[in-house]
Amino acid sequence: MLPITNDIAIPLSEVDIRAVRSQGAGGQNVNKVATAVHLRFDIAASSLPADLKQRLLTLKDRRITREGVIVIKAQRQRSQEQNRQEALRRLQELVSRASAIRRRRRPTRPTQGSQKRRLHQKAKRGRVKSARGRVMDVDE
Repeated sequence: MLPITNDIAIPLSEVDIRAVRSQGAGGQNVNKVATAVHLRFDIAASSLPADLKQRLLTLKDRRITREGVIVIKAQRQRSQEQNRQEALRRLQELVSRASAIRRRRRPTRPTQGSQKRRLHQKAKRGRVKSARGRVMDVDE
């Protein structure tokens, strides 16, 4: 089980992790070991709650495909196990971001001071706008 938050966990059997060979310039790294990791997680087929699945599907993230599959690629200059852990950590962050409940800020009433300042600024703007077309008389 991959713990996401206190009450949500993803079974590792639902996460498809494949080791792939690092991409490089034409044939120069033929002997390179498979260190890169591609993680695939199908949102629709997972055991996550329905509301969390919906939030994940509507989340704007380039790692979520139109088909509802999360694809994470981890490829750094480190071991395959470290890349695997990094990909799982990124999946955890993505799901926890979707599971966070956004609190809406309650609209507050403007204070008397802020209303007074606003009206003062509004009147000042009106005076400036009305004076734009006039020619000012300068006494010598």
